[in-house]
Amino acid sequence: MTDSDQGSWVELQIQQAVRRGDFADLPGAGRPISDLGAEHDPDWWVKKLVEREQISVLPPALAIRREDAELDDQLDRVTTEEGVRQRVTEFNAAVRSALYTPPAGPMPGPPMITRPRDPDVEVERWLERRTARREAQREAQRRALSARRAAQQPRSRRWWPGRRRRPEQA
Repeated sequence: MTDSDQGSWVELQIQQAVRRGDFADLPGAGRPISDLGAEHDPDWWVKKLVEREQISVLPPALAIRREDAELDDQLDRVTTEEGVRQRVTEFNAAVRSALYTPPAGPMPGPPMITRPRDPDVEVERWLERRTARREAQREAQRRALSARRAAQQPRSRRWWPGRRRRPEQA
């Protein structure tokens, strides 16, 4: 198949898809591409991809620092002690890998200052945070229950009935 044959085959496929209506209800049809800006940026699509897919292009030392800062939140989503230990072990392996991997490129990047974490200490901290969260949830439930009970109780009647009716004098 020559290039001209292939080009006409592709054009034929596109025309058939248009007739079938495959391109009729595409999102953003007829609207300009957002966030292009006034200046021409040849890498706009790469920047959009990085933003949309949340791709990290950080040096290893900075990527490990970010992971270290987010580790407690990640551990709080784990439900078992064994899961916490496994996640800390994975983090420590990444730290060791970054420590022992020689810097690449002309600019090596920032120094590696993040250290591995002790799994036993992290499990203790995880248990403390979990206990504190559970106590806070119980307290919030108690407050909500007492507020519901207070709203459900009938209002007490006034001790002074207000205006009394007088019997009709005949």
